Amino acid sequence: MTGNPDPPGKGTPIDGLSLLESVSLPAAVIFERALAHNIAWMQRFADDHGAKLAPHGKTTMTPALFHRQMDAGAWGITLATATQCAAAFEHGATRLLMANQLVGTPNMSIVAGLIERGAEYCCLIDSTANVQALNGYFGQRRLTVQVLIELGVPGGRCGVRNDSELQTLVDAIAASPALTLYGIEGYEGLIGGTQAVDDIRDYGKRLVQTVRSLRDSGSFADRKPIITAAGSQWFDLIAEAFDHPDLRDHCTPVLRSGCYVVHDHRSYRDAMAEVKARHPELDGELQPALAVFAHVQSLPEPGLAVVAMGKRDISVDPDLPIPLQLHRPGEPARPLTGCSVRKVMDQHAMMVMPEHADIRIGDVVSFGASHPCLTFDKWRQVLLVDDDLRVLEVMPTFF
Repeated sequence: MTGNPDPPGKGTPIDGLSLLESVSLPAAVIFERALAHNIAWMQRFADDHGAKLAPHGKTTMTPALFHRQMDAGAWGITLATATQCAAAFEHGATRLLMANQLVGTPNMSIVAGLIERGAEYCCLIDSTANVQALNGYFGQRRLTVQVLIELGVPGGRCGVRNDSELQTLVDAIAASPALTLYGIEGYEGLIGGTQAVDDIRDYGKRLVQTVRSLRDSGSFADRKPIITAAGSQWFDLIAEAFDHPDLRDHCTPVLRSGCYVVHDHRSYRDAMAEVKARHPELDGELQPALAVFAHVQSLPEPGLAVVAMGKRDISVDPDLPIPLQLHRPGEPARPLTGCSVRKVMDQHAMMVMPEHADIRIGDVVSFGASHPCLTFDKWRQVLLVDDDLRVLEVMPTFF
């Protein structure tokens, strides 16, 4: 699953550079201890539920993290686009689950090149128009592409909505020699509302019933078709739906959570609390591992600090950045009690603070965020640090 024995993109080790005194800020930082914990925790969770783990690489697009996930036992890497698949393959990941439809001749060309070079690739499909386009292109290239039928939900994103559409698609794939039906896929993340838990459990049952039915009818080319779902919020409910011995005997359940690798300080923190409430027997939990560090650059009026960090550096969706700690060289870090961000501009964050707070120009503030995907894509590299804020590794991103 890992291409070359020493593929590029694994990160550059650094010998203990001080983040606070030797690194130009702002900088995106990953804490080594929490990272290692999260990777091990989620891999163990998947193993305990009899599922494979194909972490969604679009979260980080950081091959150094892909390698840590694969070394811990990940079955493959999930991506969202053809170019993301190409970046992952170039950096050593050869089993690529593209959780998206493959459309457009240039994108098909990229994927065809990956398959010709040995990539084990599959993508999603939900229309006969896409079947015809893929069959035409890959047939001309004399290649076969593996596809997963996506089961959608009303008001959701992509995916067939009913059994009639499903059967039409199954028949179209069967009549297309350049396509191989490899399994069933779903995405539960857009199911919400007061009955979300029940609705997601029902959706999980629908995925399982569909893969069993198609398996029994001989629709799959592979003896053990894939059944896959699970974002980063409801992964426990999907794992629960897939956790059946007879399903594992005849199918390959695959979980695709991505944000777990660094977790976050609000959205997924709250989701983790709900997971623990549903499953109090779980040992431990995911930990926030990503922060952005930046300098206080101005104290223009009482109760306001302007920090040299903005929308170019950290996610502001779905929540504004969360002040975590104040850092000064040679002093212990301390929490920023009573501080909050009220507004974020391109390169500035307006942080409200108690009027007599001991905050000085040149101090360093660490910030957490919700939804780590939208922080990673702002950086060409992220820094791995230890508990003493010594930089251990520079890890390039490939968005």
